[in-house]
Amino acid sequence: MLSYRHAFHAGNHADVLKHAVLTEVLRYLALKDSALWYIDTHAGIGRYELNPNPPAGQAEWLDGIARLWDDHAVPAPLGPYLDRVRALNPDGRLRRYPGSPRLAADLLRPGDRAWLFEMLGKDFRALQECFRNDPRVRCTEGDGFTALKSLLPPEPRRGLVCIDPSYELRTDYQRLPETLADALRRFASGCYLVWYPIVQRAEALDLPGNLLRLQAARWLRVELRVKAPPAAGYGLYGSGLFVINPPWTLPGVLQEVLPWLTDRLALDGQASHTLDWQLP
Repeated sequence: MLSYRHAFHAGNHADVLKHAVLTEVLRYLALKDSALWYIDTHAGIGRYELNPNPPAGQAEWLDGIARLWDDHAVPAPLGPYLDRVRALNPDGRLRRYPGSPRLAADLLRPGDRAWLFEMLGKDFRALQECFRNDPRVRCTEGDGFTALKSLLPPEPRRGLVCIDPSYELRTDYQRLPETLADALRRFASGCYLVWYPIVQRAEALDLPGNLLRLQAARWLRVELRVKAPPAAGYGLYGSGLFVINPPWTLPGVLQEVLPWLTDRLALDGQASHTLDWQLP
């Protein structure tokens, strides 16, 4: 089973897609004056050190964020995302990468709140350290799938829920749509951002269809494949995001940046992207 540990894959092509979309969604939600909550069910450690001399097979960020770092042709909608990465690297050398919680906290306002969950003890302690001086952020060691029920609906009735499990367990593929269905019953108007891997496994290939069968009224699905499916094995060759109640501006932004990202992050001549949505 795939084990998508945030630290191992930090800054790769999947992170670029996920965090560009996350940044766009949070910036849109922050346009309204009323407070909002950000909830991250599988938070990781908050920020990551990028090894400048990684062992063979562990250089994923070099084919991800590094390809955008010094590119002067980056489409304008990617600017806010890259600005947040640059804020962690003020000397201009790419050595650190923000995880979803760090990106979100940088975009939240003083009256907003972040609720972060992480199960692994070592990662949780690093997460706590990352946010120890931020009173807006509450870190909890535990199962984010289960904990989500206690937070919905959020007090301000506005929020973004990021669901980004490791998919290390086969049950993640089952628990995710079940958790999301329950969340929608509790907080139907919330914005939900679900990340999923594209690998040659039945559970992974079935997941987008299972998410569509939730029959959310408003949704967007975006996928980026950086190479052809592997002839053998189960390596990650792409990733996707399923967004429920997305900003109405998001399809237009992705239509502008996806062709460029697909070309820039391609690992072979069969890189491709998919974008569809329903926004009645």
